[in-house]
Amino acid sequence: LIKNAASLEFMEKINLLVVDKTGTLTEGKPKLTSIITSNNKDQDQLLQLVASLEKGSEHPLAGAIIEGAKSKNLSLLAIENFQSITGKGVTAKVDGKEIAFGNSKLLEQLNIKEDAELVKQANDLRESGQTVMLVGVDGKAAGIVSVSDPIKKTSKEALHNLRASGIRIVMLTGDNEKTAQAVASQLEIDEIEAGVLPNRKSEVIKKFQEQGFKVAMVGDGINDAPALAQANIGIAMGSGTDIAINSADITLLKGDLTGIVKARKLSQATMKNIRQNLFFAFAYNAIGIPIAAGVLYPFFGILLSPIIASLAMICSSLSVVLNAARLKG
Repeated sequence: LIKNAASLEFMEKINLLVVDKTGTLTEGKPKLTSIITSNNKDQDQLLQLVASLEKGSEHPLAGAIIEGAKSKNLSLLAIENFQSITGKGVTAKVDGKEIAFGNSKLLEQLNIKEDAELVKQANDLRESGQTVMLVGVDGKAAGIVSVSDPIKKTSKEALHNLRASGIRIVMLTGDNEKTAQAVASQLEIDEIEAGVLPNRKSEVIKKFQEQGFKVAMVGDGINDAPALAQANIGIAMGSGTDIAINSADITLLKGDLTGIVKARKLSQATMKNIRQNLFFAFAYNAIGIPIAAGVLYPFFGILLSPIIASLAMICSSLSVVLNAARLKG
């Protein structure tokens, strides 16, 4: 869905595409994959604490963790003092314990020392493309939880086609750089912007624009809305939030990157068609008007009959309409 003609024109000119990893490149249906605890503590107990904490979160990965707990028939516990720290994670009191769940920046903020063995295992999971979150319990590192989101089957081919047309591709993600690099390598993406906080996404777009790029941004979440508005062309997934869709210039109804390839081809064909139509319209008039005015009469005795002039105008309009109709193909 292309909202206006200006979007068609800009789509033809873009030379850099920034793609948010979650929901655009991946299926957007993350699943719980690993639970690792320190000192051989009970995995189910750790999962129950984390899932209980996540029921108060709006993060897309929260649903995967809650579903993982439900699949093991673990009940969710009551929580107190829930706090969401943008770009870092969440904290709350669960079952009398102070729980912290997020990235290394969160643990650092709370002065929780990371466990060396857990760090090694977390890096191994990240290198396989999994998103890893750290768990702190009562001020100590207690374990890690990882979630994976499969790459869409159509993403690699779509990105290949866009690169072949001269567009530079950059993957944007809040994930750790190791996880981002693992996903990027599968999709043959050379450039990544990892560890980007939600409120910095629009800054990344602006940075590329200041370098002279015409930027298209693909996103689907609430946090993507400012970046979609900042980009020369904002592209939202049809499966995304209403805020993202309203902020975008183009909506991919099927939530598939191949839609960008189609939109670019459509914009190129449409703009080419417009230029051809302008040529047809001006050519008829450039030739017909001087003849009708009698410019050839002194030399050749030729005047343009009003009937022929009318036919010429009809042919001008007909050629434009028929040429435009070719876009259906």
